[in-house]
Amino acid sequence: MRIEHIAIWVKDLEKIRAFYEKYFGAVSNEKYHNPVKNFQSYFLRFDNGCRLEIMTRPDIKENENTYGSQQFGFIHLAFSAENKEKVDELTETLRKDGYTIAGEPRITGDGYYESVILDPESNIIEIVA
Repeated sequence: MRIEHIAIWVKDLEKIRAFYEKYFGAVSNEKYHNPVKNFQSYFLRFDNGCRLEIMTRPDIKENENTYGSQQFGFIHLAFSAENKEKVDELTETLRKDGYTIAGEPRITGDGYYESVILDPESNIIEIVA
C-alpha cells in the first residue's frame, strides 16, 4: 500500500496552488468545480510521493491548530529536499519572499536536517534532508 493523496481545506485555492507550484514544483490538474455543493479543488502532483488535494468550500470552519498550539489530527506536510544545502536555499528563498520561518534549519532528534515554514494559510510545512 502507498498513500495516494492527502487533502487539505484552504480559503484561497488559487493562492495556495501557486505557492506549491512555485516553491515545491507541484503540477496542477484542471480545477474541479461542483456548483451544487459549492466545492472546488485541484490535485497537485510532485516528482515523487503522493498527491496533494487542495479544496475549498465557503462553509468550512477555521482550524484551531497553530505551530505553537497543536491539537490531535494531521499537523504538517514534509517535503524532501536533495540535501542540507537545498533545505537552506529554499528556506532563504521563502524568507526573502515574506513567508514565516517557524523553525530555523537544524538537525532534529530523529536525524533529519529540517526547517519549518508556514504556507500562506499557516499550514505547517517541513523541508527535510
